[in-house]
Amino acid sequence: MDELSITLLTIGAILLLGLATDIIGRWTKLPRVTLLLLFGLLIRQIPWLPEKIEVWFPLITTLALSMVGFLLGEKLAESFLNKNTDTVLWVSVSEVFITASMMLAGLILIGVPIEIALIFAGISTATAPAATADVVNETNAKGKFSNTLLAIVALDDALGLIVFSIMLALAKSIHDQTGGIEILLSGAWEVGGACLVGIVLGLPMAYLTGRVRTGKPTLLEALGFVFLCGGAALWLEVSFILASMILGGVVAYLARHHERPFHAIENIELPFMVLLFVLSGASLEISGLSQIGFIGAAYIILRAVGRVAGAWPGAAIAGAGPLVKKWMGIALMPQAGVALGMALVAKHQFPETGDIIFPVIIGTTIFFELIGPIMTRTALVRAGEIPKGRNKNDR
Repeated sequence: MDELSITLLTIGAILLLGLATDIIGRWTKLPRVTLLLLFGLLIRQIPWLPEKIEVWFPLITTLALSMVGFLLGEKLAESFLNKNTDTVLWVSVSEVFITASMMLAGLILIGVPIEIALIFAGISTATAPAATADVVNETNAKGKFSNTLLAIVALDDALGLIVFSIMLALAKSIHDQTGGIEILLSGAWEVGGACLVGIVLGLPMAYLTGRVRTGKPTLLEALGFVFLCGGAALWLEVSFILASMILGGVVAYLARHHERPFHAIENIELPFMVLLFVLSGASLEISGLSQIGFIGAAYIILRAVGRVAGAWPGAAIAGAGPLVKKWMGIALMPQAGVALGMALVAKHQFPETGDIIFPVIIGTTIFFELIGPIMTRTALVRAGEIPKGRNKNDR
């Protein structure tokens, strides 16, 4: 069998697996993300698949997360336009600060070296925008809580990148007994450069959109700008998902008369998401779960407690309702590729401690990717935004 036929057969089988998750989801009530990750772990046993993952995964990840970032940017802009700014801002800041603080203090108390504890604290702030958005879309959740959740996820990762950069610089400074100014500047460029890319491409896109006919021309416009944004961000070595969020936010804010480019992306997003999650599952080493040990268990507990506790102060300051205080932290439990990316950066900066950092993050990511979407779905149900009979799986 030649290379091309193997590739097409595999992609076709993965997409049909995505279709099967809708049927299985009706029986099990498990989120599609969790099922796709489990499928990925199972099909990893196919002998030639690991080679394919190395080729496909970076491209699929960039394409899918660029679209996710663009759509989340719309939700973030909507939140600001609908005067929900206080809730999104305060809950995001509170979640990030409390999660990082609890992780740092907890790990130091159990004897983890401070530079390693700082790195784990920075990584713990990362969320999983793709997984969270997929649960919201799959369940057809509608309402203020869902919109606030998606906006917070978008802002959380932006704040998380800033916090991680600061924590990494501090860890480097302590480890080398020197200043960590270079890493701090690198982190500032990753965030600031991503914002610059999103704004520079968002302005012409906002002007052009609405002047193009609906249907296929709109799809070409939307995909062209989104992929151009992702490519420019990678070329400049800045966060491509943050750049895509800014792109979406600028377009949503400046082109308020319609939502055509966002609907165009939504209509083709699902196949990319299915490929992303199945390949994510196939790329994870399940043996990582056996390597997390005491530090990994502490990481899971501290991050979970930090997420749950983190929503309360921010929601209280913003005057948000009890649903946000009680359930927003649980809804923000998923953690995925952003955390692994941070771990790779940390491993590069601290090669001698990479054997501690990377296995822990792989193992805890598997845990939060499998369990997190279930908790997000539970929070949406408790918030009353998945009325019985309105779940997409029931259609």
